[in-house]
Amino acid sequence: MTAKMSCSPRSNNRFSAESTTRGRGSTGQTPAAGTGPPAEPSLAQVLTGGERGAGQVFRARRCPDFQPRAGGRAGLQPRWAPPAVPSCRGLEALGRPEPAPCRLPAAGDPGAGPGARLPALRRQEDGLSAVPQREEPGQDPRRARPRLLPQELRGRSLDKLYNFADCSGLHLIFALNALRRNPNNSWNSSNALSLLKYSASKKYNISWELGNEPNNYRTLIGRSVNGSQLGKDYIQLRSLLQLIRTYSRANLYGPNIGRPRKNVIALLEGFMKVAGSTVDAVTWQHYYIDGRVAKVTDFLKTRLLDTLSDQIRKIQKVVNTYAPGKKIWLEGVGATSAGGMNNLSDSYAAGFLWLNTLGLLASQGIDVVVRHSFLDHGHNHLVDQNFNPLPDYWLSLLYKRLIGPKVLAIHVAGLQRKPRPGRVIRDKLRIYAHCTSYHNHNYVRGSITLYIINLHRSRKKIKLAGTLRDKIVHQYLLQPYGKEGLHSKSVQLNGQPLAMVDDGTLPELKPRALRAGRTLVIPPLTMSFYVVKNVNALACRYR
Repeated sequence: MTAKMSCSPRSNNRFSAESTTRGRGSTGQTPAAGTGPPAEPSLAQVLTGGERGAGQVFRARRCPDFQPRAGGRAGLQPRWAPPAVPSCRGLEALGRPEPAPCRLPAAGDPGAGPGARLPALRRQEDGLSAVPQREEPGQDPRRARPRLLPQELRGRSLDKLYNFADCSGLHLIFALNALRRNPNNSWNSSNALSLLKYSASKKYNISWELGNEPNNYRTLIGRSVNGSQLGKDYIQLRSLLQLIRTYSRANLYGPNIGRPRKNVIALLEGFMKVAGSTVDAVTWQHYYIDGRVAKVTDFLKTRLLDTLSDQIRKIQKVVNTYAPGKKIWLEGVGATSAGGMNNLSDSYAAGFLWLNTLGLLASQGIDVVVRHSFLDHGHNHLVDQNFNPLPDYWLSLLYKRLIGPKVLAIHVAGLQRKPRPGRVIRDKLRIYAHCTSYHNHNYVRGSITLYIINLHRSRKKIKLAGTLRDKIVHQYLLQPYGKEGLHSKSVQLNGQPLAMVDDGTLPELKPRALRAGRTLVIPPLTMSFYVVKNVNALACRYR
């Protein structure tokens, strides 16, 4: 098949892919929780700011205070407790250098206080560190209610987390424990206030959230929180922030709901009625596949890729009803739930879902997507336990290097078919177009970048038309590297394997130049970027 394609301005949507490190029990991405009054681990997220690319952490200077534990975890502990010993900030935190280098005390150092060891985690929801209880005879083990493990987040762990974000040029979003409840089911904010005061004393620049997937609270702790009460909790948190000078204008995000099924939509509606004007952006999460039953063929299903579009419409309908114009973020996304699956959610095949997510969200006006995860337990992350980049890392890096915030409409002759009654068109060749990133100095303003997903098992040809016809094109073709095929955890760019030069140096991402007028040949089951140089597109000349 040969298709002809042309581009035209579509919208002025700003969009940037964000990478996260969230604390799931011990660190990285989602939190853990305790018992007593049920303690949910404080969930921490690290977002790349503005146009700073996902993955640029590898080019940041090394921070001696960040000491990951086995498995790449930072050793975060969920319930807040004041620091037992003085701790120090990064050498250049907030732009004010320290007079002398300092090192955070490691576990076991004199005066360091107890260093909690986190148990092996079988299931983690809502940031709760949980292991399943013994199930009854005949009961599905997946339905056994988890018991919560008491854990703490001490000051020195928060210092390490903030210094890691600061040294990497990232912004930290911290989700406070929403599971500490008063007898009347209102939020008990005493523990959160202690953490806020500590962070303010260190002048940490942090944005805030409250809780994680509140629709799952009944399953996890046997107590539910409806949308109206959750809204009141957020208003309470906003009042706390306004009492602390450092955070009087801090951003607040939420409610970070799960998949928008009927009961979740009802929760969101109740929340928006009460606190829609309180949050700076409305957030939700999306996982494509149950990680316990995923197969590699699942990642190639167009029906699966299209599930996100339906969710976006549902969320937008509620938000626009109660707070028109309010920003919406996809605050957590992963190829698979339940921690992912080895050799699938961390493989080349998962990239089809990830790249399609970026393109679809941008075209729908969603400004920010928070990725699960940069570094974490499970197999949904961007780097492995030795900090070696996985396929989705290289995909994210190319996206940040080449893709600008302006989205363009495209027309592909030969692909647009007329829908017939009862027939849903699901294209296996997916093409998105943006203005090329203004921050990429290899290309002048006015250039256009296409990114293409080919889910066909045969190659496809695309002929550029109109103003794109006689322009030089730079190709960035990503393919799996090695005998594992779609299961591979390594990739090649234009035939050359991608790997770090050393611990702090990324390889050069060299394009392949295609002569003007040449037909683009898209290999089967691949992802690729094409920069059409010097188009001088009016929509792309100005920010």
